Amino acid sequence: MTLYLFQLYCQRVDETKNIARYYALSIQPTLFGEAAVVRCWGRIGRAGGEKTEMFDSERDAMVHFLDLARKKQAKGYKPVGNCGNPVHDPVFAAARR
Repeated sequence: MTLYLFQLYCQRVDETKNIARYYALSIQPTLFGEAAVVRCWGRIGRAGGEKTEMFDSERDAMVHFLDLARKKQAKGYKPVGNCGNPVHDPVFAAARR
């Protein structure tokens, strides 16, 4: 069972290049006590892709979550809102770096 709520929704918009993309990332518990990293992506306003990866521990899922968040930030994605995360949540702040 996951102890913490990890969610991230970010967008990459560049009108000059006709880019309008979203990327959603979350950690969710499974029925068997594992942690799943769920990610969804695509063009804003359209159906996109989805991928779920299972991890034995929440720590492993969190490490993967933060790695994916850093990679997306390096590609120009910016967080939108707080996705239900507390405003002063250090995990959300780490994902924005």
